Amino acid sequence: MKNFIIVLIVIAALATGWFLRGNFGTGSSPGAAVDGSSGERKVLYYQSAMHPWVKSDKPGRCTICGMALTPVYEGEKGLDVAGGDFVSLTQTQIQVLHVETAEAKVQPLIRTLPVAGMIDDNASRHRVLSAYIDGRVQKLNVNFMGAEVTEGQPLAEFYSPSLLQSEREYRQLTGELKKNTGLRLQQMGLTPTQIAELDKKPGDALTSQILAPVSGTVVAQNVYEGQYVKEGDNLFEIADFSTMWFQFLAYEQDMPWIQIGQSVTVTTPSLPGETFEGKITFIDPNFDETTRSTKVRVELANPLVNGRRVLLHRLYADGALKVEAPDVLSVPRSAVIETGPEAVVYVDRTEGAYERTVVKLGRRGDKLMEILTGIEAGDKVVTNGNLLIDGQAEMNRSFMSPVEPMAPMETTAPLTKLSEPQKQAIVEFVKVADAMATALAADDLAAFNKTSEPAMEKTGSLVEELRSPETTLESLDALEESRHFHGFDDIQSARVAFHKFTLAATAVLEPLRMAEGGPEFDVWECAMVDQAIPGAPKKGRWLQAHGREGQNPFFGAEMLDCASEIKRGTVKP
Repeated sequence: MKNFIIVLIVIAALATGWFLRGNFGTGSSPGAAVDGSSGERKVLYYQSAMHPWVKSDKPGRCTICGMALTPVYEGEKGLDVAGGDFVSLTQTQIQVLHVETAEAKVQPLIRTLPVAGMIDDNASRHRVLSAYIDGRVQKLNVNFMGAEVTEGQPLAEFYSPSLLQSEREYRQLTGELKKNTGLRLQQMGLTPTQIAELDKKPGDALTSQILAPVSGTVVAQNVYEGQYVKEGDNLFEIADFSTMWFQFLAYEQDMPWIQIGQSVTVTTPSLPGETFEGKITFIDPNFDETTRSTKVRVELANPLVNGRRVLLHRLYADGALKVEAPDVLSVPRSAVIETGPEAVVYVDRTEGAYERTVVKLGRRGDKLMEILTGIEAGDKVVTNGNLLIDGQAEMNRSFMSPVEPMAPMETTAPLTKLSEPQKQAIVEFVKVADAMATALAADDLAAFNKTSEPAMEKTGSLVEELRSPETTLESLDALEESRHFHGFDDIQSARVAFHKFTLAATAVLEPLRMAEGGPEFDVWECAMVDQAIPGAPKKGRWLQAHGREGQNPFFGAEMLDCASEIKRGTVKP
């Protein structure tokens, strides 16, 4: 019985141990990463290395580039997107700042060109009536300025002895003599209609009528009843106000926008709230040398209301010329922040991240602004709240820590002219370095092990050719130390070795691209190498054959296009 009890106790102890291991052991429960009792760190969140503003509370891939999210553990800061040209906002901050965005589109650019000028009468319908012969104004039928008259309406009764004698002769003659007398009467101021009706005119009539030559408004009356006048004296002046001319000055910089036939909206202080629309009918080809401007004419209809014309003669008026440019890439004007010579917009990169982007401006419309470079159609730019975001970006840049250098080594006293053996050594070395980078970019370990075999020989030849008493390249020693490659069992180890090798190689060769007769090759850079190779600087460079698109050897297919070319003359990152 005693032995049986002992067996039961042993079985219970074993069962309890199994239960504890199954429920609280480190191998099967995710709780160990949370409470840290087993030594594992707690994951705070997951973050995209390429787009650090994309975060998640569980593993996954970046919603923008598709790259696997990187875990950020307790005690780590993660990637800071609030520095440099990025500003990261929470959803609450976005609402408090009233952040609004609009899409950059290819659309017409409309501009309203403000102009100012005078409203004048139609010069082609302006008439001055002068006395054809000496005589006396017997009676005025129109005796005030502003009177509306029609063509052929009697303006005055005129007495002239010579005219009266010619009328009597006309009635008595026939044939050619009568015809010749009629021509003389036209020269004395009678119209053909008046001459044709002379045969019906009473013989005791002593005066002749002065008729209005056009319909319009009497703008000047220079005679009174009983006044004697001489040939050539001005009697009346009539202007046709049914069509008015709005004339304004256009300057040289405005001329590309102005064309005949464009519509102009005209307003005048004398008629508040009313607008008149007309079209440009004439542009004076003669520019004023002093003001560098020319006159532009707009024809306006002038309606007759209650016996008078609405638009008065020689009024001051403002005009608005609406111009529509062809479709261009444009954004709302409120999206552009102009700070001295630089213009910037903030682009919404999703997930609460806004990127400061420098743009080149074109023409300015009323509500839109043409963008020549900097953004593309479809980008969403901030139109409200961007000034506050820009202030935050300036603060971020002010407090940012200095950028970590790409490598601790620097070049000193680079060669200014290369010999032929030196050029040949560089060409052979770049071929090997390019092949190694290509193999890693393709995630091909076997190819890397094979292409790295000649690295030791080509590196030795390069170092031997570049060493000279006149020139010291500090990174040559580092390059010699990093040239030893052997068959690697995994691609991560190969990338670590290649990273050390390529840092030294670019430090040696990049300055030599500026040497006279330097060989052609390209230098590319990745700004997040530390995500692929722990403990490495953020930036890493590698060599490629000239003219080939950059392919990232540190990430391979996971982020193949994370590469930016370093142009000639850029020695330090």
